[in-house]
Amino acid sequence: MAAAGTAAGPAGPEPMPSYAQLVQRSWGSAVAAARGCADCGWGLARRGLAEHAHLAPPELLLLALGALGWTALRSAATARLFRPLAKRCRLQPRDAAKMPESAWKFLFYLGCWSYSAYLLFGTDYPFFYDPPSVFYDWTPGMAVPRDIAAAYLLQGSFYGHSIYATLYMDTWRKDSVVMLIHHVVTLVLIVSSYAFRYHNVGILVLFLHDISDVQLEFTKLNIYFKARGGSYRRLHAVLADLGCLSFCFSWFWFRLYWFPLKVLYATCHSSLLSVPDIPFYFFFNALLLLLTAMNLYWFLYIVAFAAKVLTGQMRELRDLREYDMADAQSPKPSKAEVSEMECSTKLKVQRGQPCTRVFASVTIPKCKTPGVTYRSGSREL
Repeated sequence: MAAAGTAAGPAGPEPMPSYAQLVQRSWGSAVAAARGCADCGWGLARRGLAEHAHLAPPELLLLALGALGWTALRSAATARLFRPLAKRCRLQPRDAAKMPESAWKFLFYLGCWSYSAYLLFGTDYPFFYDPPSVFYDWTPGMAVPRDIAAAYLLQGSFYGHSIYATLYMDTWRKDSVVMLIHHVVTLVLIVSSYAFRYHNVGILVLFLHDISDVQLEFTKLNIYFKARGGSYRRLHAVLADLGCLSFCFSWFWFRLYWFPLKVLYATCHSSLLSVPDIPFYFFFNALLLLLTAMNLYWFLYIVAFAAKVLTGQMRELRDLREYDMADAQSPKPSKAEVSEMECSTKLKVQRGQPCTRVFASVTIPKCKTPGVTYRSGSREL
C-alpha cells in the first residue's frame, strides 16, 4: 500500500547531483526497494492498478479522437499549405517531398515546448529548479491541474498520431524502428503517468525532450530552403549551421545531462523519500531508463556526424540528412527508370522484336547491341 506524500519538502531545493551520486544513490534506493517488497508480483500489480490508477473511459476516448484529429490536420496542412509552399518556393524535388514532414513537426514541437516552458518558468511550479518537488504532496487520485492536463492531452494524442504517422506518413528511415519504439514508450509513459498522477514529472520530461526536436526540424527546413529556386541562399545556410550546432549541444545538455540528473534522480531516489512505497516504482523507472538508452543511441549518430564533419568527410551541411534520412531505404525508381529497365529486359530476352519508349529528360547510355537506332522524340530499339 502506498502512503500519501509528505506535506512539504526540504527548506530549499536540493543541489543537483553528479553522475556518480546519481548512480550510487539510485542503485541503493532501488536495491532497498526490491528487498523491502515482500509481496511483489502480479498480485501486487493488480492491486496497484485497482487502487491507484485513475483513468476514465471518456479520457481515453478524448485521447483517441485527438490522435485522429492530428492525423486529419496534418493531411490537410500538407495538401493545402506545405506542398503549395514548397512548390511556390521552387524547392528541389527531393527537398520538396520531405519539407512537409519537417514543417509539421517543427510547428508542433515549437508550440508544445513553448507551453511546457511557460508552465515551468511562467507559473509557480518549482519542478525545474527543484525536481524532487514533483513528488511532494503526492496522493493517489489527486486532481490534475487543468493547464497540465491540457499539455498531457496535446502530447498524448500527438504521440498516438505519431505511431500511425511513422508507419504510413513519414519517410521511412534506418532508425524508424527505434523511432516507433520511442513513440510507443512515450505514449505509455504519458498515459500511465497521468493515471497514477505522476503528471508533475511528466511535464519536466516533455520540456527536456521537445527542444531538441524543435532544433532538428528547424535545421532540416533551412537545409531544404538553402537551394530553393535553384540558387544558393546564404541566410538559410547560416541558419542551418547555427541550428546544427545548437541541436548537437542541446541534445547532450537537455537529454543526457539535465534529464538523468533531474528526472532520473527524482524518480529513482527522491521519490522513495517522499512516498516510501510509491506505486509501480520499477515499471516507470524502467521505461525512463529505456528512454535514456534511446537518447544514447541517437547521440551516437550525432557523434558519428560530428566526426565526419571534423575529418572533412562532409563538405556541406546538407549531408546532415544522412544522419537522419539518407540512411534510409533506397528511393524507388521513377516511372522513366522503370520503363528503361523493362526495355532493357525485353532487349535481352526478346532480341529482334522492337521495343519503343519515350523518355523525357532521361539520358540513356550508348548501346552496343546491333540494330539499335535512335529517333528524334523517341528512342527505338
